[in-house]
Amino acid sequence: MKNGSFWKEIVYYIIFALLIVIPIRVWIAQPFIVNGSSMDSTFLDGEYLIVDELSYRFREPERGAVLIFKYPEDPSKYFIKRLIGLPGETIDIKSDMVTITNEKNPLGIVLNEPYIYSRSLGDGRITLDSDEYFVMGDNRMVSSDSRVWGPLPKSDLVGRPFIRLLPITKIDFFPGAVASSTIEK
Repeated sequence: MKNGSFWKEIVYYIIFALLIVIPIRVWIAQPFIVNGSSMDSTFLDGEYLIVDELSYRFREPERGAVLIFKYPEDPSKYFIKRLIGLPGETIDIKSDMVTITNEKNPLGIVLNEPYIYSRSLGDGRITLDSDEYFVMGDNRMVSSDSRVWGPLPKSDLVGRPFIRLLPITKIDFFPGAVASSTIEK
């Protein structure tokens, strides 16, 4: 093999790899490392996730889904929280009880949240616009979430955890996922 041929093949390989890797990284999946304790015990500090960035371009997330999104007050930061309220709904928080009111349930539904590490604190009420979500951490006592900085604009949504890769003892697909029917009483 000629030396020039070797380098030519290396260049072709690099170009081919970049043509495959960059689009996947930019539009389909990206790595995410959990930072902090707001999602304890569902996700712990330092866990390594692969985020599915494609699904929510074709369908809306469901209540109870775990979302990765750009922090509305600083889009250079990414947060992970659980989806509580959907567009157009009214969310009432009274101490440790979350009630959702919408067109289908004008009397409200009380959320049953078995995944919560610590209960919410405080009271509040918010009605979401047609392009907003309400998110909360599973460890409510330490979570900075929609109770603090308001609704999550749909435009800040990045995706959902697809795979938990680290720690190796906790590898799984769609970590933290619960069916929306399980969180409604």
